[in-house]
Amino acid sequence: MSKTAPKKIFKLSLLSRVFQFVRPYTGFFYASILLAVVMAFFAPIRPYLIQLTIDTAAGKAVHVPVWLQFVLIKSPAYDAVRFIISVTIFQVIFLFIETTVRFGFTFITAWLGQSVVKDMRVAVYEKIVGLNLSQFDKTPIGTLTTRTINDIESINDIFSDGLIPIIADLLTIIITLATMFWMDWRLTLVSLLPFPLMIVATYYFKESVNKSFIRVRNAVAALNAFVQEHITGMQVVQAFAAEEREMKKFTDINKDHKNANIHAIFAYSVFFPVVEVVLAVSMGLLVWWIAGKALDAGLLVAFILYLNQIFRPLRVIADKFNVLQMGMIAAERVFKVLDNPDFLPVSAPESYQPQKVQGSIDFKEVWFSYSDPSAEPNYVLKNIEFSVNTGETVALVGHTGSGKTSIISLLNRLYHIQKGEICIDGVNIEAYDLETLRKNIGVVLQDVFLFSGSVLDNISLRNPEITREQVIEAAKMIGVDEFINSLPGGYDYHVMERGSTLSLGQRQLLSFIRAILFNPAILILDEATSSIDTESEQLIEKAIDTLISGRTSIVIAHRLSTIRKANKIIVLDKGEVKEIGTHESLLALGGYYAKLHELQFERKKAVLA
Repeated sequence: MSKTAPKKIFKLSLLSRVFQFVRPYTGFFYASILLAVVMAFFAPIRPYLIQLTIDTAAGKAVHVPVWLQFVLIKSPAYDAVRFIISVTIFQVIFLFIETTVRFGFTFITAWLGQSVVKDMRVAVYEKIVGLNLSQFDKTPIGTLTTRTINDIESINDIFSDGLIPIIADLLTIIITLATMFWMDWRLTLVSLLPFPLMIVATYYFKESVNKSFIRVRNAVAALNAFVQEHITGMQVVQAFAAEEREMKKFTDINKDHKNANIHAIFAYSVFFPVVEVVLAVSMGLLVWWIAGKALDAGLLVAFILYLNQIFRPLRVIADKFNVLQMGMIAAERVFKVLDNPDFLPVSAPESYQPQKVQGSIDFKEVWFSYSDPSAEPNYVLKNIEFSVNTGETVALVGHTGSGKTSIISLLNRLYHIQKGEICIDGVNIEAYDLETLRKNIGVVLQDVFLFSGSVLDNISLRNPEITREQVIEAAKMIGVDEFINSLPGGYDYHVMERGSTLSLGQRQLLSFIRAILFNPAILILDEATSSIDTESEQLIEKAIDTLISGRTSIVIAHRLSTIRKANKIIVLDKGEVKEIGTHESLLALGGYYAKLHELQFERKKAVLA
């Protein structure tokens, strides 16, 4: 990785893509570059003023440049006291100006980086929200979280600690070297004799630290993944008395993290003393040359300050190159998310947005595969064809993996079909405005997800158009109001992450209210009563008859006793429709449904026995 990374880093195309996010702040970017140039030209001024002051105090005749004569009005060089006082006052004023410029540069570069990060994070999150659900099936959530937070934060370093500060440091070194050569080119060459050693040390330090940074980042990622996974699954760890084994694994990962950091610390521990040694040798050569040539003390002091101005940025410039490199690696990862082609297209302004959806559904020769579009499709749905009239209740039954959940996912446009057509009210769902489509389809899933927040927030999903009274009315409709009010704080009871403080049945009841509250034209119940106790199930079943009246409903249930009242039952097997009919007609047919019914009946008898 260390060999290929630099080639990737300085791709102009990648850098130009990062700078596309700078366009709204072009003025601030140019201001930071201008301040970098100003700081570079300011760098040699103070050492030069100190040289003039020392030479004047020593009684040496000095030549005052025109620009300085303009500043030091009525302070002739032959009047040593007045000249030294004037130069000292000017140095104080100049120091204040230089500090102000440096503050402006630091603030603007940091502000620019944070502004780019803000815009880029919004763009990435917007892209993630619009990705097809298949992307979340094959991409770890932690990876997308890292792209949205950590990697984008590293891009901020391109501006605050990377590219622009490197430009400022290089300009300072160039201007300082030019000044030294202008003042005495021989003395400059002598003092820079150890400089090649410094260049070599900087290169090897940059490479070593870069490898260490990559190891540290990988170790941090491994730590984060391990801790997140095991805290989430702590119940399993403790239930199987696996604390000691898992602790040993954590200790090994933590040791890798420590070793990676120590490797980086070692590189720093070697590099900085090398810099100090090279600087000391340069100063020794400087003193030796000036003593041998009997040059003045002012020139010696000025050159010592110049050398410090060169070596000071060199101490950190290799570090900044690594920061820039890691920022560009992060940018490459972020752009992979932004370039992901498997996303939901934005609904066009002319997309279909009916005032009211009636709810008739038609699946016409639908073929669907979860596999990558570029790969050979492995169809999980094959030539699915059926119709649901407005207000009908249709049940989907079949063994696990028969394609029931895939059908309702396609209806919501969570995935794209490869062949065929799905229509609602005779209009292809691809023509619908996506928000309009999903607002008219209410879904109660088997695996209920609740957010950290109040019961009220989880039911209304913080929609300001839904009032507290509407939530309470919906809860009373299915007889859940009493259960909610029994919680501490009632509707304001704080549900912990993923609803961990509620039972599975309670979570599904809240999800059921959530779907009903949005009054959808089409209601989908995906194993909605699978985790609910008998009493809760009776509450829901009493309300279901009222809820599905006049509303198209699709019910998925393994327990066939819950779907006897369905107008139509569709039997699926290995992604194909095998039978369609009512409960009685399918039993009389003696096919797939009859076998499923008989199997469940025998299991029930065995349990009762």
